Amino acid sequence: MPELPVIDYRAAAGVSLDPIRARLLAALAEPGSATTLAAVVGLTRQKVNYHLRTLEQHGLVELVEERRRGNMTERVMQATAASYVISPSTLGAVAPDPRRAPDRLSARWLIAVAARTVREVGELLAGAAKANKRLATLAMDGEVRFASAADRAAFAEELTAAITALVARYHDDRAPDGRPHRVVVAVHPMTGEERP
Repeated sequence: MPELPVIDYRAAAGVSLDPIRARLLAALAEPGSATTLAAVVGLTRQKVNYHLRTLEQHGLVELVEERRRGNMTERVMQATAASYVISPSTLGAVAPDPRRAPDRLSARWLIAVAARTVREVGELLAGAAKANKRLATLAMDGEVRFASAADRAAFAEELTAAITALVARYHDDRAPDGRPHRVVVAVHPMTGEERP
């Protein structure tokens, strides 16, 4: 089961955002049937079956096994992933685009860059899965506590200089077999929930 597929088409995004279907997806981290799920979500088995068929049509759940129960067949389903991310590309023309707001110091630009990252890496991940290959990526996550706004500004200057120097050292426009990579570095305040 893939851990984090990126949903990149509108219909599946809409289906996954429905509150009942989202609860079913969460419950289907472990295999379950309409009968077992009905008690979990407080709906009739028939209504759960309707939602499961919709989720299955969009590739969000899959059949694990079928069991004969008297004169009927019980279908046991499971979510196709542990978690999902919805690509901003599902928004079409209104998806965030860093080219429309190129202010590197604005929060809007940071969100647009993050949205582009989700879209691009989601597309690359889907391609790698189809080719049965791994996708080479690198991500770093850390925390820094600044004593003052002046320290934060100095950090930003030093970080910019270091990344610029590193990119200049390894970037080669003349490499015929070279593959371009995108470098994204972001610094933002932590939310209240994230603070220790």
